[in-house]
Amino acid sequence: MFETLTKAPGDKILALMGEYAADPRPTKIDLGVGVYKDEQGTTPIMTSVKKAEQKILSAGKTKTYLGIAGNKGYGAAVLDLALADSVDRSRVRIAQAPGGTGSLWVLMQLVNRAKPGATVWVSDPTWPNHNPIAENSGLTVRTYPYFDTETRGVKFAEMLATLDKLGKDDVVLLHGCCHNPTGANLTNAQWDQVAASLARTGALPFIDLAYLGFGDGLLEDAYGTRKVIASVPEALIAFSGSKNFGLYRERVGAAILIARDAAQADIAQSQLLNIIRGAYSQPPDHGAEIIRTILEDAELRAEWETELNAMRGRMIRLREKLSEAIRQRSNSKDFDFIAAHRGMFSLLGLPNETVEHLKAANGIYMIGDSRINVAGIPEDRVGDLAEAMLAAIK
Repeated sequence: MFETLTKAPGDKILALMGEYAADPRPTKIDLGVGVYKDEQGTTPIMTSVKKAEQKILSAGKTKTYLGIAGNKGYGAAVLDLALADSVDRSRVRIAQAPGGTGSLWVLMQLVNRAKPGATVWVSDPTWPNHNPIAENSGLTVRTYPYFDTETRGVKFAEMLATLDKLGKDDVVLLHGCCHNPTGANLTNAQWDQVAASLARTGALPFIDLAYLGFGDGLLEDAYGTRKVIASVPEALIAFSGSKNFGLYRERVGAAILIARDAAQADIAQSQLLNIIRGAYSQPPDHGAEIIRTILEDAELRAEWETELNAMRGRMIRLREKLSEAIRQRSNSKDFDFIAAHRGMFSLLGLPNETVEHLKAANGIYMIGDSRINVAGIPEDRVGDLAEAMLAAIK
């Protein structure tokens, strides 16, 4: 059987993690893997999460199944958090899924059942896993213009011109906030135009909401998602609790669908649950119960928001410090975009040979396309990073 197989390509991010771990240099810096890190370089367990786990442990009485859709209290809490009152809930259905990736997968499977081989339009560039998930679901992938390599901002005129040409058979994958990998995001006014375009063309919006609260705040980061779903009859949302609750290994996400009416929502949900049943049957509960416990408890919710605000504030501070350090040393504004970007990532625009040089000469690890995780920057070594980057690009 297996002699027919050839070796699959390795995951570049996982390979980079292995290289970093094997590097003995004490001065090495990990800007590659996409997880939040604190001042000590660790990915901490939030205190609100620890308290929620203690409550769950003391109150737990059973480990029985919860059903294909997962934790219903979690689902209701996520809808409140992400959507608020932006859409009539009678048209909305939700199913818990294993992480944002699992959410994307089940929703793309649903798209292929509804319209086999449909075209999914993704931003150029986008998160590398979007393409294989779509293709493995039987969908066709095309790109719309997004990142301007000169300004390090959004090519919005070109993006909108492409979206305006789409039709009801097209699906548009949008990053709800904190664009990965670029860090360049739409303004509220631009979101308004995107929503209006989708309403005109009938193309289906598919929003990847993986970093809610990591950009400018929970309310601010939800603007685009809420504006779009309030403007169109149908939409899909893949939610992740990995980043904003620090629950990476718990794999907790949610697949959300909005239909034209309650009857269509029920039909679409039945297909969604059928897909889940034929894949992983039911999602794991621990991470979902943590989020439900936090969001339903006023004190824990307030503590979580305070912690989330501190994480976001630290990333913004690191952005500002790095761009300022580069400006002071180069007398140039070429990297000021780092401070303007939001979320964990920025795409620096360095050639691959420069990225490789930084790794070999300085122990500075980043993805080959020069995406950096700003949360991985040691605050006391911002100057060292700036000097190494400037030396490498001379």
